[in-house]
Amino acid sequence: MTTRFRSVRDSVVTDHFPDVSRRQSSFLKRFLVAMTISSGAMLVVGGGAALAADEFDAEAAVTSLATATNLLWVVLGAALVIFMQAGFALVETGFCRAKHASHVVATNFAIFGLGFVGFFFVGFPLAFGGFSYSAFGLNAPIGGSLIGSGEWVFLWKGGWALSGGGITPALIGFFLYMVAFMDTVATIPTGSMAERWKWGSFVIWGFFCGAVYYPLMAAWTWGGGWLSQTWSSMNLGAGYVDFAGSGVVHAVGGVAAFAGAKVLGARIGKFDKDGNPRAIPGHHIPMAMLGTFILLFGWFGFNAASTFAATDVQFAVVATNTAIAGAFGAVVAMFWITKRTGKPDPGMMANGMLAGLVAITAPCAFVAPWAAAVIGSIAAILVIESVFFVERKLKLDDPVGAISVHGVGGLFGVLCVGIFSNGSYGAGWNLSDSEGVEGIIKGNWGQLGAQALAVAVIIVFNGGLAYTFFKVQDIVSKRMGKGGIRSKAEDEISGLDLPEMGVYAYPEFVKS
Repeated sequence: MTTRFRSVRDSVVTDHFPDVSRRQSSFLKRFLVAMTISSGAMLVVGGGAALAADEFDAEAAVTSLATATNLLWVVLGAALVIFMQAGFALVETGFCRAKHASHVVATNFAIFGLGFVGFFFVGFPLAFGGFSYSAFGLNAPIGGSLIGSGEWVFLWKGGWALSGGGITPALIGFFLYMVAFMDTVATIPTGSMAERWKWGSFVIWGFFCGAVYYPLMAAWTWGGGWLSQTWSSMNLGAGYVDFAGSGVVHAVGGVAAFAGAKVLGARIGKFDKDGNPRAIPGHHIPMAMLGTFILLFGWFGFNAASTFAATDVQFAVVATNTAIAGAFGAVVAMFWITKRTGKPDPGMMANGMLAGLVAITAPCAFVAPWAAAVIGSIAAILVIESVFFVERKLKLDDPVGAISVHGVGGLFGVLCVGIFSNGSYGAGWNLSDSEGVEGIIKGNWGQLGAQALAVAVIIVFNGGLAYTFFKVQDIVSKRMGKGGIRSKAEDEISGLDLPEMGVYAYPEFVKS
């Protein structure tokens, strides 16, 4: 069994120009033929050889050039998403205190390698051993099902550690793109657990997330697993649809952030004796705002490159919807926090933009620009109210708002696919018989059902798995006499930089 994000067609043009009109495909075909013939003519002249016109296979040349261009698009998208790690590092470090800065930025740096290694050896073949998509040359899967079959595939296998005869440049490029997504999941809990997470425990999380935690949901959604097939098994729309990861990436990371904060407990001094929260200001708001802009920039790779084809002109819609949701999120957050507190809190403006970006990530290819504006606006309000709720009602300490931005924003984005999708894109999604992904604005309640099921799975399964992981890790650490996964109280009070990392972030200044 193989799967693709969108429909597969028989002709060369429509196979390599998915979900564009016949007129657009014809134009693109003529353009690429002209470019290819021109390139071939230059090579002929430069080499002093003659090539008869009837020996030039224009159709094959178009196919080859389109495939190479699409693969380049995927690799460039991967580079943009990887650069988002810098944004996460700046946001989280800026929102935390100076005495922990070296520790916080180091977790964001190290998670890239830790998750990468786990995904390289184990996670990628478990999630994507059955994936193929011919637009960028990944014509056949590299493995078969490990657990389950048919509509109920749970895990794949094949190509362990990027080895074996099925490893091609297309597959390696796809791995690079997907490993960047995995690292986003892995880094989200570093924000909610900042300033009191023991380094050794964090390292174990990095490997676990790359090898097991992220690959499970990725396999069920993007690898051809059971959630993507609920259109057939449960008659739910086009199955679970998540274009670029509001659920698979952000919500999955957000519920892990919730679980980790719950197990760790609040930072010392966060709550008074009556349980009322105290403000613990971050040490560098400009750093956090710069990180937010870097994340915005990287998000265009996150979302637009998820077309997997530069020849799929829908990427323009995706990119623009992404920017619209982020902009409206920032502005609405500015007004909403001013209404709530009397001041346009820069941190809340940043989180409003990020919440808009998180929420639009799943529906960005399927909604109109007006819907992107609505989604970003609602997400901004949700994130602010969620921050207050998590802190004041649940008594959880989340220094950067990761639970609200990624968890709440991500789950909302998943549901938005089933609400706002207008049917103009996504024919044959998940190999379904759908003519386009449609939400309730088009009268399709089945799609909302598929999305709601995914929300339940993320909360119950992924949330439960993450909580079990952190709780068991904490219990085992205590029984081994290592004190659990939380740093020592005296180290937290003095700052984790020297005790945990052996170096201060700001040795010239007084830490606060």
